[in-house]
Amino acid sequence: MRLVLSLVLGFLLSGCVASVVADVVTAPVKIVSKTADVLTTSQSEADENRGREIRKREEALGKLARQRDKARQKCDDGNEDACATAAQLNEQIEIEQGRPI
Repeated sequence: MRLVLSLVLGFLLSGCVASVVADVVTAPVKIVSKTADVLTTSQSEADENRGREIRKREEALGKLARQRDKARQKCDDGNEDACATAAQLNEQIEIEQGRPI
């Protein structure tokens, strides 16, 4: 009876040991590959990031253009402060357009 129990326990434990050994052996490879994946950016991720930046820039330019247009309308109505504001907004738009993405 002890012999059968010993054989069964030995067989079951050898599977556990083999599993643990396999996990220990493959762990460094998994860690290195996961680290490399986290640290590098794929081409599709880079494209998504660039597209996101372009959309943000276009939104900012649109907002500045709308503000400039409102200031120009007020300037046409004779508001001197609005003329100065329109000129400043126009400069900001030019700076934003010249900034690399």
